[in-house]
Amino acid sequence: MGAACDGQGRFGTDPGNTEASMRFGITQMQLEGLVTSGMEPEAMLAYVAGYDPVGGARELAAQGFDPIELGVDLSLFFPRAFAPEAVERLRVLSREQGIGYTVHLPMWSVEPSSPLQPVRIGSVRAVVDAIKATAPLEPEVYVLHAMGSLAAEFARRRLPQVPYTLLMRIFQEQARQSLETILAETGLPSRRLAIETIEFPFELVLELAEEMDVSICLDVGHVLAGFAGPISLFEALDACLPRLGEIHLHDAPWQGEGAGRRLRHGEDHRPLGAGDLDVGRLLDCLTGGGFNGPVVFELTVQEALASLEHIRAIRPDVLPADWSTANTRAAS
Repeated sequence: MGAACDGQGRFGTDPGNTEASMRFGITQMQLEGLVTSGMEPEAMLAYVAGYDPVGGARELAAQGFDPIELGVDLSLFFPRAFAPEAVERLRVLSREQGIGYTVHLPMWSVEPSSPLQPVRIGSVRAVVDAIKATAPLEPEVYVLHAMGSLAAEFARRRLPQVPYTLLMRIFQEQARQSLETILAETGLPSRRLAIETIEFPFELVLELAEEMDVSICLDVGHVLAGFAGPISLFEALDACLPRLGEIHLHDAPWQGEGAGRRLRHGEDHRPLGAGDLDVGRLLDCLTGGGFNGPVVFELTVQEALASLEHIRAIRPDVLPADWSTANTRAAS
């Protein structure tokens, strides 16, 4: 299922890196733990109004995950999640625990590739505000869905090649304009912004990343499941390794090839070993290519811990030396 792995390192990769261990983080968006079942409506409203992300981040750090990927979309439902006082407490936690952060920029209700300019401009404003709000945390990577759900809707349609290509190019150009504004208004070094492989043709995402000199967040499950088009995971990895800023790690069934190919919607975000990912080959490619950026599980805590046990069984050397079996005993 694809080519051999190679690539020259830039941001996130270092061909001279001889350290075998990798940094495994996890998403903060642990939805099942956000609201306690059985909570009374009045108590729930007070909880939402005063939600503090530090407690959840502290629990994730205690499990050994580093970095923690903060999901700015939480602020849709928890308005104070990234208010200045909450960000300051997250900053203090980072210093106390020695952990780092990445930030997943808004994706819900955000359309940076929309041809409808009021929508696109408003989306850019939401992204810029999120970057500025979380800047005190000095995130290693900001992850962005440069193409929104409207682009994804058209990307999955079966259209003749010419109009399909035209539509994809329209979305790509709008995303380019959005990226240009985001970088200009935030002053963010371009390689700290990583555009994710989502439901949009991979080659156009890579082309955009190269044009704007931003990084790539390779979402392993998305590529396996076919969201990025008819490309194998290892072909995609080879192509983007020179500007790979982050990995989103979860398993999924392989999309297949030729007449048997189909998108595997709703079948991604599985723990490692529950899909068709060649985990050992992926880890070998990343370490062999000198990748030293964040590898972030987009899974529940229990699924991530089980996935770490899967890694321990096949490639124990990639786990940090201080990540003891005690960190993962809850998975067994």
